[in-house]
Amino acid sequence: MLDIKFIRENPDIVKENIKKKFQDEKLPLVDQVIGLDSQRRTAIGQAEELKAQRNKLSKANGPLFGQLKKAEGQEKDKLQAQIDANMAQVKADEEELERLDKTVAELEEKIRRIMLVIPNIIDPSVPIGPDDSANVEVERFGEAAVPSFPIPYHTEIMESFDGIDLDAAGRVSGAGFYYLLGDIARLHEAVLAYGRDFMINKGFTYCIPPFMIHGNVVEGVMSQTDMDAMMYKIEGEDLYLIGTSEHSMIGRFIDQIIPQEKLPQTLTSYSPCFRKEKGSHGIEERGVYRIHQFEKQEMIVVCKPEESKDWYEKMWRYSVELFRSMDIPVRQLECCSGDLADLKVKSCDIEAWSPRQQKYFEVCSCSNLGDAQARRLKIRYRDEEGKIQLAHTLNNTCVAPPRMLIALLENNLQEDGSVKIPEVLWPYMGGTKMLVPKK
Repeated sequence: MLDIKFIRENPDIVKENIKKKFQDEKLPLVDQVIGLDSQRRTAIGQAEELKAQRNKLSKANGPLFGQLKKAEGQEKDKLQAQIDANMAQVKADEEELERLDKTVAELEEKIRRIMLVIPNIIDPSVPIGPDDSANVEVERFGEAAVPSFPIPYHTEIMESFDGIDLDAAGRVSGAGFYYLLGDIARLHEAVLAYGRDFMINKGFTYCIPPFMIHGNVVEGVMSQTDMDAMMYKIEGEDLYLIGTSEHSMIGRFIDQIIPQEKLPQTLTSYSPCFRKEKGSHGIEERGVYRIHQFEKQEMIVVCKPEESKDWYEKMWRYSVELFRSMDIPVRQLECCSGDLADLKVKSCDIEAWSPRQQKYFEVCSCSNLGDAQARRLKIRYRDEEGKIQLAHTLNNTCVAPPRMLIALLENNLQEDGSVKIPEVLWPYMGGTKMLVPKK
């Protein structure tokens, strides 16, 4: 969310940014919001003039009342008429002030609704393109090997360990849900526990947040389009199931002034995640790849504006380090302008190698949102000069099984069907170093 003053003073920059995001249908919104802002400021100016006039008339009546007590005859009648005229004008001014206050409130709400859909200014380094097909590969980490034996579909690998039951989940909850069982369920939890400890060792504070949040927090952390496409609403209540713990973690700082000495806030949070996941998808995105419910370990940073670029670099590199420690080859993919959500300044995906598909697929998404979320939620801090400033917010996936289990199972699958457990996970698997199939 941009500052209205910035839009007012830099309309061409805002319009050019909209064009770079291939959202030309939003171009009229810039002039529209500037016009509404002009009306709002005019109404505020008129209200200030009326307040000054009302105060002047009210003060003028004080001496007149004093003179009225001493006056007689026509002089008294004249003073009374003046007092009555002043009081009538004060009343008229108050009625006009009420009308102007209502007008200002209505204009501010219209402005706010428009501001919510005007996209944030993207970083100059973001590649320009209409959609994810224009995302740019930056770097690869690890050898993307293709084994000499065929790699089964990920649910088939899990089924060989009696590790998944999609049929029962379908009967109980419908499509997009799953039961994980036995060694696969244990591996799922091992990955989450390892991701938690990995981030704690990086100096992040572990947190378990609320899994439901109010609508104003949802509106503060994401765009309306994403909200409608992702969020499940609790019927009859102002509560939404979170799509990621970033939502409630950033919401934790709503309407707060964080002491400067407590920045940056570096947090790693566990939560289940709930998503509608609308749309049809190919076979590779079925199974447990694109689902309505999953668990995730997230990383969140709230910092000063001058620190956010450095934190962005650190955070995506943490993802690379974590996946490489589990023997999973990955690459960094820079998201283009058209693939950025409206609140994001810059974003990249970390994609894991799939030997079965012989291509990479997304397992982490790292984003710098600048002050967009902070402006909506009033997340601020006091700088060295004592001035109140907006903070910057960032988020990145640490690990999100069961999707990342696909990468782990495929990249550690042996020809006999067994799965090698990466050494970093041994302590979380009770010392188990190899999973042996039951089928």
